[in-house]
Amino acid sequence: MPDPMAGLPPRFLRTPEAARFLGISIRTLEKHRTYGTGPMYRKIGGRVVYAVEDLQAWTAIGARRSTSDDTPRRVFPARPLTPAERGAR
Repeated sequence: MPDPMAGLPPRFLRTPEAARFLGISIRTLEKHRTYGTGPMYRKIGGRVVYAVEDLQAWTAIGARRSTSDDTPRRVFPARPLTPAERGAR
């Protein structure tokens, strides 16, 4: 069965839509962007947009099978990172 999305440009979401997609507040997503701890974004003109694929990839960083998983990557909180956290990225 052919993919109905094949050949279409990627879907971009503005900040309010992206925050809703992630289940976080707009302000939290803005803080992530400021601190460099959030998903990849693009500036088109004066607008900030997020590709759905980038949002999904960012959330996949925090995926775990159990609380004892020892995965080296993690989604950081929306705050400035300490030098040790910057090294762990």
